[in-house]
Amino acid sequence: MHKTALFLAAALLACAAHAAAPKPAKPARSAADVLKDSPTSDWRALDPDNTLLMDLAAGQVIIELAPRFAPAHAANIRALAHGGYWDGLAIVRVQDNFVTQWGDPDGDDAAKARPLPAGASPKLPAEFSVPIERIGKSAGFTKLPDVDGWAPRAGFAQGFPVAADPRTGQAWLAHCYGMVGAGRSDAVDSSNGTELYVVIGHAPRGLDLNITVVGRVLKGMELLSALPRGTGAMGFYDKPEQRVGIQHVRLLADVPVAERPALQVLKTDSTTWQQLLDARRFRGGWYVHSPAHVDICSAGVPTRPAP
Repeated sequence: MHKTALFLAAALLACAAHAAAPKPAKPARSAADVLKDSPTSDWRALDPDNTLLMDLAAGQVIIELAPRFAPAHAANIRALAHGGYWDGLAIVRVQDNFVTQWGDPDGDDAAKARPLPAGASPKLPAEFSVPIERIGKSAGFTKLPDVDGWAPRAGFAQGFPVAADPRTGQAWLAHCYGMVGAGRSDAVDSSNGTELYVVIGHAPRGLDLNITVVGRVLKGMELLSALPRGTGAMGFYDKPEQRVGIQHVRLLADVPVAERPALQVLKTDSTTWQQLLDARRFRGGWYVHSPAHVDICSAGVPTRPAP
């Protein structure tokens, strides 16, 4: 009996040692090489009906909306942009390692607030999640084999970082760097897309399932993340002269074709995307230790100028 116990203990220790042993690293191929060799078919054009162009004095920011995950908000944002709602408004908040936020500085004062344009609604339902079925084959969902600490399942759908829980039947957009959300007050249904923010710091995944995420920045993050930090509470600019003016926010469909940015986005259901993830998991060259791991917030989807 004693020998049997010792044998079982030794076997368990051997199994544990085997499980703890580092996985052999795959041959590392650089991300640059993967992208350089990618076929044209692995890239897609911008969707004119779901792309915003935000023009600042420093340059242009390109934002892609996510109607599959926030259909009511996306529709409202399209109406706001079509009606020129944000033209002449401002970036009002930059909180270090958190968010940059823009909207109407007088939005809390009903007498001074900018009226909504035709087609835009002042009241929308909260859209924190969607049924998990919505990230099926039609969305091109690709599941990551890597563990995510915030959800049982994680991956990408149509370029967006997605988390999901089969136990609750919910799927949602994750609060990764560059993701755009709709600011709200205490009421869960108090966002309508007029106040938007972008994540500029470490992914605040604790906001998942608490705020409607409406899209992501495709290009121009440096124009939003490098702004002077607000000195007021929660990073708000406490003096009007500190705010950063917004020249225009336009829907790409409203821009003449000749003036549209020629940009392509890598498809996240493509072979190139899977190769790019492996290049990030198994790093060579300068790296002494290869992490053999990626997560949805460390695997940003690349863009490139259209050939």
